[in-house]
Amino acid sequence: MVLVRVQRVTGYTDPETARPGKIIEMVEVRRTGLSVKTSGLGDETVMVQRLLQTAMMQLQSMGLMPISREMLFPKIVLYLTEEEYDLLNVKLEVNEVYEVSFKDGQIAFSRPVGLG
Repeated sequence: MVLVRVQRVTGYTDPETARPGKIIEMVEVRRTGLSVKTSGLGDETVMVQRLLQTAMMQLQSMGLMPISREMLFPKIVLYLTEEEYDLLNVKLEVNEVYEVSFKDGQIAFSRPVGLG
């Protein structure tokens, strides 16, 4: 199971059949764990780490540095005709997160439970 976020949905026309379709770009979502291990470090090192963390939070609160809690990695790009998109039976919306499972030659999309 992999968590993906729909990054972009673009309309296109199939060059061979001239039928309308969609390009759906998905990125893998990985939560970043910013846990800092301070045991075994000197007092000066811990103080500098806290000072840098405070400075970064200050810059983020002023809008000078983006707040990033997730790392994004390109994962899946689907090129679907409108009919294929309808057969998928999942409405893939931009910025929505989905669970993708791979099993027995099938790819299944579902809404994650307990993601908040």
